[in-house]
Amino acid sequence: MNIRSLTRGDGVVIGAAVLLFIASFLDLYSIDGASDDADIPSLWGSGPVLLGVVLAGVIGAALVVVTRGLPQVPKVAGLDLGQFGVGFTVFAAWCALGNIFDPAGGFDNGEGSVADIFGPGTGLILALIATLVMAAAAVATPLLPALKGSLLPAARPVTPQPYGAQPPSGYGYPGAQQPQQQPYGAGAPQQPYAGQPQPGQPQAQQPQPQPAADFSPFWFAVPVPRPLFAEDGSQTPIAELAPGTWYLAVEQRGAALVAQTQDGRRGVLQDTSGIQRG
Repeated sequence: MNIRSLTRGDGVVIGAAVLLFIASFLDLYSIDGASDDADIPSLWGSGPVLLGVVLAGVIGAALVVVTRGLPQVPKVAGLDLGQFGVGFTVFAAWCALGNIFDPAGGFDNGEGSVADIFGPGTGLILALIATLVMAAAAVATPLLPALKGSLLPAARPVTPQPYGAQPPSGYGYPGAQQPQQQPYGAGAPQQPYAGQPQPGQPQAQQPQPQPAADFSPFWFAVPVPRPLFAEDGSQTPIAELAPGTWYLAVEQRGAALVAQTQDGRRGVLQDTSGIQRG
């Protein structure tokens, strides 16, 4: 799991899950006139609250966060686990709201009954706040740029060889010298760019220079997770580039880049806005 692929919204979800777990050990309800040392059960003392609020919220948060860090999100019934996680967080918030209005649900709620002296406890109130924040962050993260930003900044590689197959002085590596007129591929012989005059050959006979000849491979990182599409032009993603990881741009196609992943796969990065060059 790549923790650098987590977003700010994921950080909010994690914080809300921690608050929910702490709240689960606090009072489920309050009793009018009860002494400070009264033995009031925690959220773990109520099966409906434990299953519908605490466990549903924690499981939902875990699914949202874990699937964000996986290179390939597993799917169940056509839906990825992250979507199931969002559903769990919304369900937990809904259950918490219901228990706030009826904290003594197991008692007779008739007029003048003992249930009239019960109110929501500290744990139940904090659980409602935590699940509301968690559900809001899980739903809004894909929609708001402020929450889609990377939780951790992209760290520059500290080793001279981020890819095992690349030489330590490879082109494009952050901080390394850029070789001049070196085509893509380690160890490839230097060839003149298209349109560059050959020795002894008149320049007028050469075709016009191609814009792609000025491209030099370089390392880059993306600010948010972005899909990498197949080179054949299909719109099916073959991988997802994660923030905090350096990738190698090997070719430029208009505004798009052909990038190489850590496992050697190549694809087209269509959205190159805000990338960080090494």
